[in-house]
Amino acid sequence: MSRRSDRPETHSSLGGNDMKKNVMKRAVLAGALSLAAGWLAAGPATAQETGGEDALVQRGAYISRLADCVACHTGLHGIKYAGGLKIATPIGDIYSTNITPDKETGIGTYTLADFTRALREGVRKDGATMYPAMPYDAFSRMSDSDIAALYAYFMHGVAPVHMENRASTISWPLSMRWPLAIWRALFAPAPKPMNTTEGSDDVARGEYIVTGPGHCGSCHTPRGWAMQLKAYDASGGPAFLAGGAPIDNWVAPSLRSDPVQGIGKWSEDDIVTFLKSGRIDHSAVFGGMADVVGWSTQYYTDSDLRSIAKYLKSLPDVPVPPVTVKDAATTTQAVASADPAGHTGASVYLRECAICHQNDGSGVNRMFPPLDGNPVIVSDNPTSVANVIVNGGVLPPTNIAPSSVAMPGFAHGTHALSDADIAAVTNFIREGWSNQAHGNVTAADIRTLRTTGAPLSFAAWAHSTTGFASQTPQPYGAGWTFSPQTHAGVDEAQ
Repeated sequence: MSRRSDRPETHSSLGGNDMKKNVMKRAVLAGALSLAAGWLAAGPATAQETGGEDALVQRGAYISRLADCVACHTGLHGIKYAGGLKIATPIGDIYSTNITPDKETGIGTYTLADFTRALREGVRKDGATMYPAMPYDAFSRMSDSDIAALYAYFMHGVAPVHMENRASTISWPLSMRWPLAIWRALFAPAPKPMNTTEGSDDVARGEYIVTGPGHCGSCHTPRGWAMQLKAYDASGGPAFLAGGAPIDNWVAPSLRSDPVQGIGKWSEDDIVTFLKSGRIDHSAVFGGMADVVGWSTQYYTDSDLRSIAKYLKSLPDVPVPPVTVKDAATTTQAVASADPAGHTGASVYLRECAICHQNDGSGVNRMFPPLDGNPVIVSDNPTSVANVIVNGGVLPPTNIAPSSVAMPGFAHGTHALSDADIAAVTNFIREGWSNQAHGNVTAADIRTLRTTGAPLSFAAWAHSTTGFASQTPQPYGAGWTFSPQTHAGVDEAQ
């Protein structure tokens, strides 16, 4: 993929020859500077040397990376921050809004107080409540100084783009906004800013990023009957970060220390490397998380990445029932001998998959992820596995791993597979080697995924191998979540 040259530059200098323009900028920034004084005082000397205003905008640019604002507020093939990304919901599609400082179609008329209320409480300048696809429940934890810096960045570090916001496809009366205010009163946490600084207590800093600007729970925590998150932090019990529903047909897996379906086998270094490069020896980023790494976490400081890793590894284990270890050699020998023992899925695997993922399912380090023992493979929800076989996937380039690796989809083209073949190989992989997931994906499930783009049915993942299904199933089926479109494979992260 190549860098685009047709997008307008999103950074603008605070300097210039127009004295009046500079004076106006300084006046608007004054309030934000006062709130961010704590950070400036504690920040590195280089930040103070560049001048308070520049430092604040630069700090805000980093906060925007922490919050990954650009991934949701940029449409496919769109202009950064100008909105237009489709977010599917069970009742219709909504679209992300223009958050450039354009005064007519963006947030150019927002004051710092307006901006703060929008982030922490989900209330627009006109008083209307936002859809909770906007993770204001997480942003309610953001500190005053970080919000002030973010405001300065959007007002003075982002170019205004005149682009009208796109209307939702939600039909009346479900499109009325006033019920959202009731939802907010019932389910949204009260603003409770956390104050941490980079380099302070690592676990506390990691908790701030994960539960605040990073809003990891928005995807990795299951939702309840009213689309509310079942937990906002570790005090909410085992549901916190226990894995969510399919988002654009990619399942957000558990971030708890379960060795089967979570990150129990990961070290702190694994977490840091994964978030920085999108790949480690035993896993690779996919789906919506490819956007997160490409647009956001690869730009985190090493200190913040280490804090996230320490926090995730500090979370209490979630008890899971014992699992009987299977002999992986049986599958490996069958594939290696070209004797799939009459199993259609094994035949397909030998013909189409083994060249990259190996006969023993071990893959190739940091190129083709392993399939044996991979938490994504053995997830109670098989949608991710089926989706990557049907539609393919892209491992995005990052600053420290600049190669982009793509897996072709098998829905079309010279290597197209039938619905029955895809179901068979999905089940074979989930049951092969030492994996012990249920092989109950059907050809009908694959046909639905292929033709309508809907995630696999609840029936296909209603059986739990580890007990995590008691926390992860959504009350009305696999699509009970907010599902933004995925940029990976369509747009290059910026």
